[in-house]
Amino acid sequence: MACELGASENPRKWRFTWEAQSHIPTLKLLIFDPNTKPPIHCQNLKVQLVLEQSVVAVTWLEDEAVVSLRVPIPRALLEEESPVQFRALNDHVEVKLVLLLPVDHPILASFDSDFYESKSRLENAYSDDSRPLLMNSDIKSLSATGEVKFYCRSCSTQLTRALRLFSEMPSTNWHEIADNWFGACCCSFGGVSEKMVKKYASSYTSAEGMCLLSNTFVLLCKDDFLGCKFPCRDGSQKLVSESNFIADNGLTKAMPNRRSNHGSVTCCDEHTNSMLHFDGNVSRSSPKEDNLAANLECQVSGKVIDAESLSCMFHALEFSEDVSILGCCSDRSSHELTHKLEDCSFETSGTSPKEQKLSTTSELLENQKSFLNGLLGDVFMARSSNLSKDIQWVEFLCPQCSCLLGAYPSSNDHAPLDGGVRLFKCYISTCRPVRGSNDLFRKYTLKRMFTNQLLENAKDELSFRTVVRDLQTKSAMLQIILLNPSSWCCYGYCLGIDNATESAAKVDLFPAIKVLFSDCSSSTKSQSRMIEEWVTKNQADEVYMLAHQINALIKCLELAKDIFPLSYASLQGLALSSLAR
Repeated sequence: MACELGASENPRKWRFTWEAQSHIPTLKLLIFDPNTKPPIHCQNLKVQLVLEQSVVAVTWLEDEAVVSLRVPIPRALLEEESPVQFRALNDHVEVKLVLLLPVDHPILASFDSDFYESKSRLENAYSDDSRPLLMNSDIKSLSATGEVKFYCRSCSTQLTRALRLFSEMPSTNWHEIADNWFGACCCSFGGVSEKMVKKYASSYTSAEGMCLLSNTFVLLCKDDFLGCKFPCRDGSQKLVSESNFIADNGLTKAMPNRRSNHGSVTCCDEHTNSMLHFDGNVSRSSPKEDNLAANLECQVSGKVIDAESLSCMFHALEFSEDVSILGCCSDRSSHELTHKLEDCSFETSGTSPKEQKLSTTSELLENQKSFLNGLLGDVFMARSSNLSKDIQWVEFLCPQCSCLLGAYPSSNDHAPLDGGVRLFKCYISTCRPVRGSNDLFRKYTLKRMFTNQLLENAKDELSFRTVVRDLQTKSAMLQIILLNPSSWCCYGYCLGIDNATESAAKVDLFPAIKVLFSDCSSSTKSQSRMIEEWVTKNQADEVYMLAHQINALIKCLELAKDIFPLSYASLQGLALSSLAR
């Protein structure tokens, strides 16, 4: 007597998971049910490929009844003549198929591109999940749109006014990289590199109308937000002498700002007009190069900022083609190169553009010093070197639905330290409908961004063990061990044989990582002590994230445990799970 599990009769307890590894031409299928032991209940097990319907048909005898299931096959190049290998294990059925090419082979990638280009824009949007996330600043795509408004991905509320000017957020370790470019010796451009970094810090600010872009967030001026009010700073920012700046070997002459009341920057509310003025000269000690000096004027409007307004700083640092490399220390007097940037003040105007003049001082504002020291960098996943007890990160929530959107640095007054707010790309959209085909940030999700950063850290630190700590309390909340950085998988529920003549729904493999993890958010004191010992013993990498994001990641990891049979559940006391990449 046959027992057919149709769509209506199937209790949806039989699940399947397809797995493939990069560079290995094998596709593995796991079929399992928590209440069934295949060696006992699945007698006379048979597995057959039905390529016309793109399914794997699985049948067995159970209590003298025939049980039949169908599993859709993901898009892959199968070796049709190779035999199907299968076996009944303790808590699942394992099936192996031979592939002509690994699933991540470049030839298949070109096939995928042609396939999705022939599909509609809506179908093309969903194809993003089947490709690894390539994180970048997105400056080209955003600039090509002309103007962009950002929306909350949860409630579709418009968050900002239209933005037309975009620039890449420079790396926070640019100070260290500069020595690699120019050299650190006193007989080279080492001193010049230090000065360039410091002059860059003097120009760092969150300007109204400007969108700074990084791989994980966009940095916007607080005045560009709609319906949001921020606390004001206490009236001024301290000027920090460059002698207190890390690794200082730059200018020692301080030039106070004639327009800004002894260098202070006044923090105004969102209704106050302000403008940025720059005025600068670049000169060399050689008399015949006196004509190299130039005055640069840049204009900024409260609504639209000319791209030159943020690039004038770099024009002032350009040298003529015949500028020779600094000689030895003994000859420095004959090759001295000076940079003088004067008259720095910051004002903004929301109605009419006014001139800006390039300026600098050998003293740095408090937020500029913090920026150069890497303390205003990527808060999505920060490292201990990017943290300071004097800077707190305040969560920024949607004014409509109160969902987390980003964060901003603050001192004791809870006002944005640099006047800017970081919005994480996984929580915002660039158009309505959110995550639609025209949404430039639709490919970003919390899981994929975390996975991407985790892989980057593993590559840089050569460590596959990580502990994720709360950004505020610094306590460990998540242990994670990277098992497989380049896995591909898809999962779902098995089908019955009703309408067996029709093709099954199409499924695609998506890139993922396999990890072991442990939720440490509710650890006792003794457990916390064991975690700290584990971190020390294994030299685990330590990263810091907002508690809300860590809890969301733990929930995703817990849900993903169900895609594997119980025999895969744990290893060394940690649970096995998977995250999309």
